[in-house]
Amino acid sequence: MIKIYDVETAKKSILKRIPPDETEVPAVVFERIAATFGERISPEEAVRRILRDVRSRGDAALREWSAKLDGFPENAPIRVPAKALTAALKSLDPEVRTALEVAAERIREFHRRQPLSSWFTNDLGGTLGQIIRPHGRVGLYVPGGTAPLPSSVLMSAIPAQVAGVKDVVVVAPPVYGASQIASITLAACALCDVTEVYALGGAQAIGALAYGTETVPAVDKIFGPGNLFVTLAKRQVFGAVGIDGLAGPTETMVIADETAKPAWVAADLLAQAEHDVLASAILLTPSRELAEAVQIEVRRQMETLPRAEILAQSLPGQSGIVITKDLAEAAELNNLYAPEHLCLVVRDPWALSEKITNAGGIFMDEFSFEVLGDYIAGPSHVMPTGGSARFASPLNVWDFVHIISLVALNPATTTQIAPLAGRIARAESLEAHARSADFRS
Repeated sequence: MIKIYDVETAKKSILKRIPPDETEVPAVVFERIAATFGERISPEEAVRRILRDVRSRGDAALREWSAKLDGFPENAPIRVPAKALTAALKSLDPEVRTALEVAAERIREFHRRQPLSSWFTNDLGGTLGQIIRPHGRVGLYVPGGTAPLPSSVLMSAIPAQVAGVKDVVVVAPPVYGASQIASITLAACALCDVTEVYALGGAQAIGALAYGTETVPAVDKIFGPGNLFVTLAKRQVFGAVGIDGLAGPTETMVIADETAKPAWVAADLLAQAEHDVLASAILLTPSRELAEAVQIEVRRQMETLPRAEILAQSLPGQSGIVITKDLAEAAELNNLYAPEHLCLVVRDPWALSEKITNAGGIFMDEFSFEVLGDYIAGPSHVMPTGGSARFASPLNVWDFVHIISLVALNPATTTQIAPLAGRIARAESLEAHARSADFRS
């Protein structure tokens, strides 16, 4: 059951952000670690050992850890053969293929419109500017978990390709006990012309991308969400390789007024809450009548949903309905929470959107519902979680490029400003810097 809260109670519970380092790790995780390592160690230490092993022993470590953690056959190829990708696409249900093709085209067209160009100016005594260069090689982690996510392939690979990345690599965990990634994920790779795919999951996959092995060349930057061990691994390899961020459980916030349809709002909350037991789905509304109607609808719709066991944990855990004084207070609470997804199901969503400062994505009115954003609207569905929407952005083409500053001053300008550089250098007690400037003064 989804609970109804007043604002003050909600602030102390479902609206309270807990720093990642303070998040309680379930006991079952420690039990699995102990069974794997023969001793009780922290998830951080478990990841550190796996990464160290992959870095020192390469493919041999990958195979051992994949066999131990994913039941991966020891003699199976780590890299997915090209024929397997082609076969997966050919065997895909025609209607599903059409849907993925339309989604791919919309995602590509959206990201093509994002401004991305170098620039130069001659107004500062010579030429100054910024040169945009795509990353040479990126790795995309595509989760398997409780369900394959072909949409994540499209939402990450296509922006990378639009940005001009030469080599796009996908790693995804194999189906437990098998040598193959879920067929629909392979089909999505083929649809995006991603030909370098590896059957690797968990921390060992991140280690392979970061450090490289005999089979898996290292990448420049790693993208994609994953479980606790994937997230910890990304944090530990940062510096040796770039990362997009540290993803947490999915979250959605709905701000609705009395004009909203209770059944539709309930469906939107359930759609996000079914992701996993740590997902959060929160409704903010000044209408108690709507709150109670949505509560009833959630209970009714849950009865026929196949992932009811997950919902039974995520709804009373991190989810809920909050009665606010008005829509302005709802907007303030949203900005403090900074959700991954924000749905505005109100009479005038455009007016309310002007009060929103923090959100990964804003979905305007009940016909622009968040599930469209998950699959086919256009923007990447990879969005900041855990409150990071206060400072982070959804995945976009800028994530796949880096900027090189260009300095080409003319002699007259150098002669003019070099003495000033020397003065600043001596103020910092860096005499060699100053003397380098003196030669040009």
